[in-house]
Amino acid sequence: MEYLYAPWRDTYFKEKVDGCVFCNLSNHPHLDTMHHVLYRDEICFIVMNRYPYSAGHFMVIPHYHTDALENLDEQAWLHMSHIIQQCVKMLKIGLEAQGVNLGMNLGKSAGAGIAEHIHYHIIPRWIGDTNFITTVANTRVYSTDFEKIYQTLKDLIPEFISC
Repeated sequence: MEYLYAPWRDTYFKEKVDGCVFCNLSNHPHLDTMHHVLYRDEICFIVMNRYPYSAGHFMVIPHYHTDALENLDEQAWLHMSHIIQQCVKMLKIGLEAQGVNLGMNLGKSAGAGIAEHIHYHIIPRWIGDTNFITTVANTRVYSTDFEKIYQTLKDLIPEFISC
């Protein structure tokens, strides 16, 4: 799929990491702004998706490295579920999203782009946010500046996300 406007992606191609990309994000909190991390605590972190389906698409990711949801500690799963619930509220109220897609792709065969480390997608949606160009031209139109939506969400986090 092609993007009409995605200047932030050049960093992704220049920035190669050894090992798991999500563990790299987890282990380098001093680089949170550069990596577009929105929030972190001792169990998980929230980071913007570099390949968004719509403006404001982000992921909740446990610090614990696993490719199997069933191996994630139950308390970590409950904590992440609590964070995800607060994220949905943030998107609906703070970003005025009309709907939200939630999901995990567990394994390469299920569509996971980074299959070695589980992660939960949270995607704000609006009526009319997709159109024929995605189907006909295999192109996705991103309706706002990536840095702007990152800063908007970052500013909303303290109001909506708490442990």
